Amino acid sequence: QLQLAESGGGLVQPGGSLRLSCVVSGARLDYYAIAWFRQAPGKERERVGCISSTGGTTHYLDSVEGRFTVSKENATGTSYLQMNDLDPDDTAVYFCAAARGSRYVCRPLTYNFWGQGTQVTVSS
Repeated sequence: QLQLAESGGGLVQPGGSLRLSCVVSGARLDYYAIAWFRQAPGKERERVGCISSTGGTTHYLDSVEGRFTVSKENATGTSYLQMNDLDPDDTAVYFCAAARGSRYVCRPLTYNFWGQGTQVTVSS
């Protein structure tokens, strides 16, 4: 049905920047909200940020507010997670996920469709 594929992960130095991409296929992206999650070994999965289907509403985890930006480009079916001023604590596997539903919210949704994840390592 709906497939998501992340890319752009890798090794980056503290203070550096990285942009992750999520290509969505199988449906129009403007019908879906997108969320980015991350999970580090031994830690619970957490939602980094999300964006509503229209792109008009975003929400971020407090620890990444002001450093990370979620965007979506409906015409190309792509969501981006721009990460700036990276810290070793940001090291994790990052996932994108999609939820069918509201145009105007992205938090109180069930994200049913998931990508495979991409590793981000922040280290010198």
